[in-house]
Amino acid sequence: MRADKIRILNEAGYAYKFDRGIYFNPMRKKIFSIEFVEDHDEQELERLIGEDRRENSWEFYFNTPPSGAVKAELERALG
Repeated sequence: MRADKIRILNEAGYAYKFDRGIYFNPMRKKIFSIEFVEDHDEQELERLIGEDRRENSWEFYFNTPPSGAVKAELERALG
């Protein structure tokens, strides 16, 4: 993955969870899969990071939407 994308995520307060292959920010309640980050350019990533959430629940940015069970498991694990 490009260092620019990692820098963007780090500066926005995202942490990498190796065992899940995700970047997450519990304050913003957003989760990006590593595949999604790799497949989208820096400008799109910055736009999505800065975008306000539509709801009060976690927002997931994956190339293929995760199942309800996966979402629930991640929400429990990340608080």
